[in-house]
Amino acid sequence: MKWSEISIHTTQEAIEAVANILHEAGAGGVIIEDPEILEREWETPYGEVYQLSPEDFPEEGVVIKAYFPLNSYLMETVEQIKLAINNLLTFDINIGDGKISISEVNEEDWASGWKKYYKPVKIADKILITPTWEEVEPKSDEIVIELDPGMAFGTGTHPTTVMCIQALEKVIKGDEEVIDVGCGTGVLSIAAAKLGAKHILALDLDEVAIKSAKLNAKINNVGSVIEVKQNNLLDNIDKRVDLVMANILAEVIIRFTSDVARVLKPNGIYITSGIIGTKAELVKDVLIRDGFIIEETLRKDDWVAFIAKRA
Repeated sequence: MKWSEISIHTTQEAIEAVANILHEAGAGGVIIEDPEILEREWETPYGEVYQLSPEDFPEEGVVIKAYFPLNSYLMETVEQIKLAINNLLTFDINIGDGKISISEVNEEDWASGWKKYYKPVKIADKILITPTWEEVEPKSDEIVIELDPGMAFGTGTHPTTVMCIQALEKVIKGDEEVIDVGCGTGVLSIAAAKLGAKHILALDLDEVAIKSAKLNAKINNVGSVIEVKQNNLLDNIDKRVDLVMANILAEVIIRFTSDVARVLKPNGIYITSGIIGTKAELVKDVLIRDGFIIEETLRKDDWVAFIAKRA
């Protein structure tokens, strides 16, 4: 079967927003070519990631590739994607040059080719993330998370996700009730479960993410601990929990911070990431405005995450 590869040259800041636009447009798979990964240092004996060739990555910015069936509706889909990406500017998201190019590929080329970007990697003191098609022999103190990313966004190795999991290692003591807002593939929910949380409510608006999170929870034998639900942020969520985590765009985070405070128990913890460095102060000010105390600020590359406590 022939597929169309749509490539978008954008920025690190826009990765999650653009990937989400492509998924919503019906992409049959997404590849993110971010040269930052070539310079990242991982404390792991498993990391074939560092062996990737610089020739496969852009010299500047990020290239996001999506795959669509070759049909008569293609150009209409491309125009919808262009409009949605340009609309990101209204949210003050830097999309770079936003250049879009189209090429034709065979199904077997993209279906297997993207897997070279995803290898076993240890991203925190205890957590080792591996795709389901790789075999690893973990050390006795390592917690293994197996992921089948499918079409949902989130392989666990992006700096924003890494910081969230590192934060989870710091704050989870056991038996916590947790809400994961914008769960994607479910990697944060699975990490929380394996670190000892007793119940996680994983929320996402995307049907593809819901299916992926349910599958990954089952693969990791934590399906009984993780409840996956289609939902917009924290709308209509009334339960009170010990911990809320949200790895999403800064522009979205500031919209529902008061809702996070509403669902957290006194002294509850809020872990939030997905924040590009230039917008960290904005998010911090909103957190403080809504009654949070910043316990710790994590930084990795150009990204920031906060561990905050409900006062």
